[in-house]
Amino acid sequence: MIHSLNFPLSKAALEAYGGLDGFTQRLKTLGFNGIEGIWSGEPIAGEFYRGIVSGYHLTFFTDWLDFVREDWIKVAEKFGSKERALEFFGGGPEVLMQYYKDDLARAVSLGVPYTVFHVSDVSLEESYTYKWLHTDEEVTEAAVDVVNELTKDLADGLEFLVENQWCAGFKFTDPKITAMLLDGIRYPKKGIMLDTGHLMNCNWELKTQLDGIEYIEAMLKAHGDYADYVRGLHFSQSLSGEFTKKYAGRLPENYPEDYLDRFAVNYEFIRMVDRHAPWTNPEAARLLAKIKPAYVTHELAYKSPEGHLDAAAVQMEALKKGGLKIE
Repeated sequence: MIHSLNFPLSKAALEAYGGLDGFTQRLKTLGFNGIEGIWSGEPIAGEFYRGIVSGYHLTFFTDWLDFVREDWIKVAEKFGSKERALEFFGGGPEVLMQYYKDDLARAVSLGVPYTVFHVSDVSLEESYTYKWLHTDEEVTEAAVDVVNELTKDLADGLEFLVENQWCAGFKFTDPKITAMLLDGIRYPKKGIMLDTGHLMNCNWELKTQLDGIEYIEAMLKAHGDYADYVRGLHFSQSLSGEFTKKYAGRLPENYPEDYLDRFAVNYEFIRMVDRHAPWTNPEAARLLAKIKPAYVTHELAYKSPEGHLDAAAVQMEALKKGGLKIE
């Protein structure tokens, strides 16, 4: 079981955590094998990161389906204009696939065992209103096409894992959608990176961490044999139901007109919904015992390097109290 910490592939970020050697030692002390990296926009020196990166999270766009379909009326409604959308994405629909291909090449260059891909579509407005413009089936079908195109020439060594969200697409709440997704992907080394916090965001009635554990277990049971596709966990807890019930369903007051200003406001709202908080209940360890994932990414929210490492320590300590053995 490989334990990793979510981390941007940025030399500046690495220095803030004590440099390569210092950060690596702190990870080992906490019981971690390395980091799950995500591209930060700067060139990646494979040899520099190779010893610390144990997984790779592909870049993602939250609102892409209408853009790829070239539904310029809907695109203009959401981005302000077609031209604004083209500016945001850096070109036409063809650039998205190139972004993914380039990023997948980075994962391959790092020699990681797996990479992670989001299967969802949500506009800024939908993330507030929860009135989805597309069905789970629509998003999943389109995502399958993207994954098949992306992996058609990929060597079989890399595991390609799909991640659940709580908006339109793959949520891991409906076995039919999960089956549609996994049966549709032709790449043989496919699987699921189950995000426990995202799954908890789907149920606004959860009050305690134990409620969340039992809900996740219920979803695993409902999936039958498809639960065997869970190869990894993005591990955190998110008890945001009361907040979501209070604030979801409408746009915020004084909602900005400019897309990038909306984006900034939306980010703070999403942080309140998707908490990425550490598990403190030792019973969380039973999820690892049940699933036996190959990869566990402790994907935790943070405001500072010390806060990040402290949260990781809290979660790892809870798992140890619950019986997790660190090899």
